[in-house]
Amino acid sequence: MLLTAFALGFGPGAPFTAPATALAAGCSGVDSDFNGDGVRDTVIADPEGTVNNVRGAGLIHIVYGGDKGSMQLSQETPNVPGGAEPDDRFGFSFAVYDADADGCSDIAVGLPYEDLAVGDVTVRDAGLVQIVYGSAAGPAGGKAVKEHSQGATASLGGGRETGDWVGYALAGGKTAAGTSYLLIGAPGEALGTVEDAGAFFYVSADAATVVGVNQDTTTAGPVPGEMEVDDRFGSSFAATPTHFAVGAPGEAIGTVPFAGGVAVFSHTLVSGLPKPLVGLAQDQDVIQGAEEPGDGFGTALAMAPYRPSGATSTTESLLAVGVPGEDLATTVDAGAVQVFRITATGTFTQVYWLDQNTADAEDQTEAADFFGQRLAAVNTAPNSTASATTVRLAVGVPGEEASEEHMDKGGVQIFPLVGAAGASDAWIDPGWGIPGEPAPRQLAGMSLGATPSALYVGMPYGPAAEHAVHSFSWNVASGGAPTRTFKPGWDGVPTGDVAFGAVTR
Repeated sequence: MLLTAFALGFGPGAPFTAPATALAAGCSGVDSDFNGDGVRDTVIADPEGTVNNVRGAGLIHIVYGGDKGSMQLSQETPNVPGGAEPDDRFGFSFAVYDADADGCSDIAVGLPYEDLAVGDVTVRDAGLVQIVYGSAAGPAGGKAVKEHSQGATASLGGGRETGDWVGYALAGGKTAAGTSYLLIGAPGEALGTVEDAGAFFYVSADAATVVGVNQDTTTAGPVPGEMEVDDRFGSSFAATPTHFAVGAPGEAIGTVPFAGGVAVFSHTLVSGLPKPLVGLAQDQDVIQGAEEPGDGFGTALAMAPYRPSGATSTTESLLAVGVPGEDLATTVDAGAVQVFRITATGTFTQVYWLDQNTADAEDQTEAADFFGQRLAAVNTAPNSTASATTVRLAVGVPGEEASEEHMDKGGVQIFPLVGAAGASDAWIDPGWGIPGEPAPRQLAGMSLGATPSALYVGMPYGPAAEHAVHSFSWNVASGGAPTRTFKPGWDGVPTGDVAFGAVTR
């Protein structure tokens, strides 16, 4: 079964206490507040959406908090450069963060399929990222949009090549020192003759520093992994104020193709580059499991700040790694998730192996469940000792089915990341917590978003009438109802969509 691959960019689950900065006029400092009114807003992307009759151009809906309506953001929005073109996929990925530290949230939008010019030649799917700044007048109503792309005179340097997919994955946030950062994935980047080796770019302090990193980079220390064809380094990200992780789901381990690997970095810059800390893969003795073809270790990543009992500060992270192609005994592509505790210095221990056979967990393992295809994690109280109620992980299981009538209905399983994993897990799927009727190929779990107050579950597939984004409490009970639903035609969101909620936060 082929699952449509949408990349999700997750920043820290909740803000740390960071150095105070002066707020711009009309900006509140509230996370995800794009118009400065002090109320959190919601972002919902339809990267396959039609804009001005252009199919696949893509757009983003920003639903203002406080029932103040919504706006559409696209390349046809005033003050946003470019124009709607077929299959650009504006909003394929996005990251919400305060890039310029003015107190208004900004949004970095990925267009990995944007075609760019090199002289008179059009380079297909070179990719582009646009930073749309928030303001008292709303997104794109203040500072000029900043663009990041490759090219001799462009911000990312290098060369524009077909299929680089710059912007395929994004993550943004604020470091523990209070500096903004943006991670930009380019998993299709060819390095020399090595096709699809992949790379990422680290943008610090609203482009005060912009550097590229690949698996041959050694300036700040050796980057884990070996640069090979189809590694696709930069396909996925997860980050906290202390650490960030980069997935290479195509990484070959020895002669085992597409086994996958993950590199963990510190936000500390050494010679201008983020410091590599450790590599993770299933060929390591201290990591459970064995490398197998098509495991895809690192397909999805999620990370939450972690303060263990007795610690006086939050300098550690919990990293969840999705392995959706994992075979469990004879159950092919059942999928699994491995969770690691990362210390400030980069040492790690594996703390969980999760699958649907986990003791006391809801549901059961089946072939082609693809458990771990998508992940989202949160720490709702990062400045306190972690507990089972404050540190949670949502796992997308898009291949789940209850019967042959509802093939690939999908579902979402939520676990605690402290204590016994099955002690307080919960299961929701279409018709059981997720509103609507179960139907084939709904692929619930392919779109997950995290904020400190809510888990967002996007339902962009299946019957058009069921397309929506549902907001759940992180401690929802199995089959529990959402706290709010966003849908085309509601809350000022225009009717009509193609994949409403394919990416959300």
